[in-house]
Amino acid sequence: MNVRSRILPSLPTCSRTIALALATAIVVLALPLSGHAAEEWEHKKKLSFDTTASGVEIKTDVTQLPMLVRLHSGNFVFSEARPDGADLRFFAADGKTPLTYHIENFDATNELANIWVNVPKLTANAKTDALVVVWGNPKAESVASAAKTYDAAQVFVYHFGDAQGVKDASVNANHAKSSNAKVVTAGPIGAAAAFDGTARIDVPASATLKFGSASGVTFSALVKPAATDDGVLYAQRDGAQSLTIGYKAGTLYASAGATTLNASVALKPAVWQHVALVAAAGKATLYVDGIDVGNGALALADMAGEATIGQGVRGELDEINLSATARSAGTILAQASSQSADSPLSSFSEEAAGGEASTSTFMILMNAVTLDGWIVIGLLIVMAIVSFYVMISKAIILGRIKKANNLFLAVFKQKSTELLTPGHTEAALVADNSALKHSPIKRLYAIGLHEISHRFATQSAAGKANSLGATSIDSIRAALEASMLRENQKLNSGIVLLTIAIAGGPFLGLLGTVVGVMITFAAIAAAGDVNVNAIAPGIAAALVATVAGLVVAIPALFGYNWLASQIKNATGDTSVFVEEFLTRSAEVYTS
Repeated sequence: MNVRSRILPSLPTCSRTIALALATAIVVLALPLSGHAAEEWEHKKKLSFDTTASGVEIKTDVTQLPMLVRLHSGNFVFSEARPDGADLRFFAADGKTPLTYHIENFDATNELANIWVNVPKLTANAKTDALVVVWGNPKAESVASAAKTYDAAQVFVYHFGDAQGVKDASVNANHAKSSNAKVVTAGPIGAAAAFDGTARIDVPASATLKFGSASGVTFSALVKPAATDDGVLYAQRDGAQSLTIGYKAGTLYASAGATTLNASVALKPAVWQHVALVAAAGKATLYVDGIDVGNGALALADMAGEATIGQGVRGELDEINLSATARSAGTILAQASSQSADSPLSSFSEEAAGGEASTSTFMILMNAVTLDGWIVIGLLIVMAIVSFYVMISKAIILGRIKKANNLFLAVFKQKSTELLTPGHTEAALVADNSALKHSPIKRLYAIGLHEISHRFATQSAAGKANSLGATSIDSIRAALEASMLRENQKLNSGIVLLTIAIAGGPFLGLLGTVVGVMITFAAIAAAGDVNVNAIAPGIAAALVATVAGLVVAIPALFGYNWLASQIKNATGDTSVFVEEFLTRSAEVYTS
């Protein structure tokens, strides 16, 4: 049991489903079984293929393709399978037709595996093809078979992962008779062979190590040249006939008889590249990473005899294949794409048992959040609801205020004298106008008019003419400013909740993250083992709290700034109106 399997169950709501779905590259499973009851396997995923422009555009159908399936901690939970991967099974998209496969390497400790599956067909320009992988049956024995993974035209396949030497994975058993190439474990697909310029691999002649000019030949390999120099990837000689595939000054070439075909581009030093030659009927094509880089005449003859691999090469080689047939351009592109890391040709996704529903990354993270994290997120949700309520309600109110203010100011501009006359019909109409009920300016006007009316009533009772002196103007100003202050307080009510969300949301989220990280590391320390797969789920879930804090704060920040500008405009309008009201009143009533 690895650290992740010990730690994750200790976290509330964590499950095998969560660990399965942690991926930056997503994996999909489906599972109908043939020959065994479906319930005998606990887990399944579906691997879908995209041969359109959004994936890897393959323009012709490809059949009987040995497809590389990479398993890693991001798309597979190794603790759920047998340590040697013996319980793995692969099926066609119908979930019932078993597919042949073999395991190049299955490293449960480091959580890496490379598996070759014979895909019956890849339909050109389609997203309909898929295969299903199932696992999780401790009683199952391995049915993997390297010999059955390849078709009858496959002459040899070298993975370089066999401890007994360079062994052919095909049924032909064209094993190397000698090799002084150094096996390195960190190849692009498991192990690889390193060459220093003097190393080589010799393959003895056999009844199957042959090909013909009519049926053709296909050679492919993953190549990582150390520098832009010369090297022979593959050479075979049969009397006067020969075939040589290599590179000169870094440029790929193929030579047969008196003809040589050169590529139009050079190989990149210190970079893994897929190279291939397809030849038949006097014609040949060179490929680099599935792309045609040169085609033309090549005098290929019927040939048998022993072969040499890697003579003069300085660098590394992997996945060396030879077929006694001319593979299609679609096959070469599919091979090159499937053997590259994170290929867009295929993608995994998880499926619930017997269903099509997939688990999103969002739901995975939510399921991994711990109790303390949910407490923080709950507080942030409340804060978000309050802040959105404030923003929406204030926006509606300010919209009504702006509309009502503009309407009142338009009327006041036209009939200011009438509106400043207590008891005038126009003043009564404005007071009864329901369209102006949301206008704070109208309320200030009403207060100012009341102050004028009160003074005029006092003057009339004393037998004096109606007029406003400096003292009266100052008194009215004081009353209007007091009312304006109260109106401004109404406009700003609730805005403090936005400032709390802006300042407090990120800190509250950070608190949840820090606590979650502390719990994760404490669990790791208790387990006594550590790897990135043990840390990642807990850290990712802990960061959800910080994200939640930012989700609360960012909208509140934008809303606060917008509302502040609108409130400032409304406040400015009221200030301008107060001055205008006093000025017009003084003009009309100063004796």
